[in-house]
Amino acid sequence: MADHKSALKRIRQTKVRTARNKDRISRIRTFIKKFISSLGSKDADATFRAAQSEIQRGVTKGVLHKNTAGRKISRLNKMLKASEVK
Repeated sequence: MADHKSALKRIRQTKVRTARNKDRISRIRTFIKKFISSLGSKDADATFRAAQSEIQRGVTKGVLHKNTAGRKISRLNKMLKASEVK
């Protein structure tokens, strides 16, 4: 265990940040699941925009890499376009 005051503070900060990041990731996953379950309904476009916004927020908060977010959004958009054709 760390003895230095600064090291103890870093441990506390890491716990808080880890919990916050887990919450953000969980929130993103929830938005994606809501979108997937809304495919084929009239509110699919609105849920897509909400999921896209949440994924982009994950990038600005440093939880997701920019390319990862782009890939996820692209795949969701592909699902949306495929469900509209049917």
